[in-house]
Amino acid sequence: MKLNYKRTILVGFAFFLISAFWQAYDKTVPMLMVYKFGMNQTMSGVIMALDNVLAVFLLPIFGALSDKSKSVFGRRTPFIFVGTVLAVISFIFIPLIGEDFLWLFIIILLFTLVSMAFFRSPAVALMPDVTCKPLRSKGNAVINLMGTAGGLLVLVVGLVIKVGENYMQNFFPYYLVVCGIMLIGLIIFLLTVKEKKWANEMLEDTKKYFPENEEEVEENETTKTKLQKPQLISLLLILASVALWYMGYNAITSKYSLYADTVLNQSYDLTLMIAQGGAIIAYFPVGIIASKFGRRKTILVGVALLALSFFTATFMTAQSSPIIMYVLFALAGIGWATINVNSFPMVVELAKAGDTGKYTGWYYTASMSAQVLTPILSGVIMDLFGNMSPLFPYASICVALAFITMFFVKHGDSKPLESKSVLESFDIDD
Repeated sequence: MKLNYKRTILVGFAFFLISAFWQAYDKTVPMLMVYKFGMNQTMSGVIMALDNVLAVFLLPIFGALSDKSKSVFGRRTPFIFVGTVLAVISFIFIPLIGEDFLWLFIIILLFTLVSMAFFRSPAVALMPDVTCKPLRSKGNAVINLMGTAGGLLVLVVGLVIKVGENYMQNFFPYYLVVCGIMLIGLIIFLLTVKEKKWANEMLEDTKKYFPENEEEVEENETTKTKLQKPQLISLLLILASVALWYMGYNAITSKYSLYADTVLNQSYDLTLMIAQGGAIIAYFPVGIIASKFGRRKTILVGVALLALSFFTATFMTAQSSPIIMYVLFALAGIGWATINVNSFPMVVELAKAGDTGKYTGWYYTASMSAQVLTPILSGVIMDLFGNMSPLFPYASICVALAFITMFFVKHGDSKPLESKSVLESFDIDD
């Protein structure tokens, strides 16, 4: 039994359009707030944090609601359709609001963020809905690549339109193209993804190829039971690990631009691009490795690699060769991909048949909570020291703590798959 890459790519178009949105949002909304509406950095920072704050509360709710959906189109598809359409309608009006209508800008921005939260958990939960448990690491690698593709496409659009070169430019053409990309992604998804059919086929494949998971997968909402204590402890440890490594990684991504300028006296753009490139290269291999050796062991290797990269970067100075930092960030990107590809499948591995959306929401609650907390906490620590030198030690400690919590996880892994050859792992089903 091999992953159906074609189906997983088509399911991934939901994540593709989500990433396209966030690339455009993060690029332009801060500029609109500061240069068009005259906000200070503190106020604009508070509003930019709203998406993470809202996600902490809304993603588990909408994920659980999609679990209970009984639509003829499936559990997740209606949420993806409605959420995308509402987000596009509201998002496209944002650059058209005049500078005298700040209140309207904030209202529409909030509506857009809620619309995006409405379908994020359902969109991500769809992959495990249609993918047998032992194949979900590979499936998550494909989903992550689709998200990366959406973000990169919008990044290219921004370069062509030269977004950001003139802070007072008219962003409407850029928003129009981005919304078009989102709608094209939605149309492809709606025309090709057969959610209910594929979900039923997943059940049949589980019976045929993975009978050890058959009883658990077939549980419905009336028969499913609560997690037993050992499984609950593992779930809490996994979520703690997610929060800790996000605290470490997000501290670097949110503060590194200032660190590179004030401590290293060099540009940061290429460094972060190298990290992203390392992650992209690693997505498929780490999914295959996890299928062979198990998710937990693979994650522990990724966490160790990430912690080692951050710890070594602590000793970099303005006199150090930039090449060393490039290597460290490439390794950090590989470690981050190793973690991300396998951690979400471990969470939904513990979910009962009718709870995938809710567990997806919990996963995002852990990651989003960390991204709300860590810029504040790391900032306080650096203020206490009077400089930015604690940045990489802080990140290293957070990631090292994640290694400890993940080490004690006993559930959520999958039985390693046996392949006749390495090449067999790349076979694509029709």
